[in-house]
Amino acid sequence: MAHPTKGKKAQISCKKIQGLPGLTWKTIGKVGKEDPRRVVHSLKVGLSLTLVSLLYLIQPLFKGIGQNAIWAVMTVVVVLEFTAGATLCKGLNRGLGTILAGALAFLIEYVTEESGRVSGAVFIGAAVFLIGTASTYARFIPYIRKNYDYGVLVFLLTFNLITVSSYRVDDILKLARERFYTIAIGCTICLFMTLLVFPNWSGEDLHNSTVSKLQGLAKSIQGCVNEYFNNEEIEESKEGEYSEDPIYKGYKAVLDSKSTDETLATHASWEPRRSRNCSFPWQQYVRVGAAIRHFAYAVVALHGSLQTEIQTPRAVRALFKDPCMRLAAEASKALLALAESIRTRRHSSTEAISHRLHEALQDLNAALKSQPRLLLGPTAASVSLQQSPRTPTATQHNESASPSQSTPKLIIKANKRAAEKALRPTLSKIASSGLEFSEALPFAAFASLLVEAVVRLDLVMEEVEELGRVASFRELKPGDEEEVEVVVVTTERPGMDNGGILQNNLASHGAE
Repeated sequence: MAHPTKGKKAQISCKKIQGLPGLTWKTIGKVGKEDPRRVVHSLKVGLSLTLVSLLYLIQPLFKGIGQNAIWAVMTVVVVLEFTAGATLCKGLNRGLGTILAGALAFLIEYVTEESGRVSGAVFIGAAVFLIGTASTYARFIPYIRKNYDYGVLVFLLTFNLITVSSYRVDDILKLARERFYTIAIGCTICLFMTLLVFPNWSGEDLHNSTVSKLQGLAKSIQGCVNEYFNNEEIEESKEGEYSEDPIYKGYKAVLDSKSTDETLATHASWEPRRSRNCSFPWQQYVRVGAAIRHFAYAVVALHGSLQTEIQTPRAVRALFKDPCMRLAAEASKALLALAESIRTRRHSSTEAISHRLHEALQDLNAALKSQPRLLLGPTAASVSLQQSPRTPTATQHNESASPSQSTPKLIIKANKRAAEKALRPTLSKIASSGLEFSEALPFAAFASLLVEAVVRLDLVMEEVEELGRVASFRELKPGDEEEVEVVVVTTERPGMDNGGILQNNLASHGAE
């Protein structure tokens, strides 16, 4: 008789296997729905591979190129990337590395032909060692590693293939020429597909990613304050629900964006100018992203304060609800205004934004000063303890009394009881004040983090203003300012739906 546990496990496994096709189809549809450009890119790669395969399938082309047609296929697979900048970076690196390696290999071939057979072998071995060592060391140089790492890798590979093969192959010039032609054919197909057939630009992706990060943080900081003051009881989110939290979704993409921003900025620098106003300082976008992440860390801490074990009672939080809500609303509006400024490539009214934030900070400061007992309980209690009338104890009474005037034991006990009665109200007051302070301490941390986030927002405003200056954003006109205000108001949604936030779901662009 089979064990019931084993039978149950077998049923679960069968259900998983039966649901696997549906889950696979759902995942495939979800990937394409998140970014339809992925479907287009997949079709472009398939079409490119079909075109380059004609070098094998068509007999006249195969006779002219031969077995080296495989290099064209390898070039398409390796070079064709998701964005035009990434394809240009890898394609030009591959072409430049191939040309330089071929030229150097022919120079070494010329020297070895003038030498003897043995001397030529020694010279080739020494050249391979020196070039391999120097090329590998050059890859550690930051500038080369950032821009030409793939080119150096191709240079090293091509140089070794041609140089070592030249010792055994007589017609090395023909071999090198055929490989160069096939690589050129593959690069040409890649450039045609990536530049002329539904191109995806790295610069636009970086631009849109910066806008979406600001919009996501605007919803996150507004959502944190709304949840803190509007919920009856703040409960710790379960592990399964935390990833679905819209507040978490708003800043998650920001925290993971450092490497993506740097990669997109590097690839965008390889892309051609498509108009007179399309040359942007992409490295400034990276600095804006760094300032946004610095601001996002404060939002993460603010969100974490919602899940602390000790929470301030709702009645105490209600005393500071209006100024905190106003400060969060102004910070959210400021982030949305900055996002709109970058999206439309137009300057924003930073002075007006700073003025409104300053007024909201002053309101919160006035509200905190109006309730000093909540935040200064222990200090006030200690002051009241020092100012309370002191009742002499029995020991002090005995010390102050004359030795000749001895106090009866009954009087000493009465003095002790009186001292205890006088001390109990003072201790009770200290305990009460300490309790109020412990309850108000979580809110003090929350308010401090909110103010810290607003202070860090000033750095984001400075970087965005610098971006507008170096990128020659359009000047803000009175009519434009009203338009920005309308966009800010209509962009806010109470439900904090994350559907409007652009996600930077791109393929990997890193050099191999």
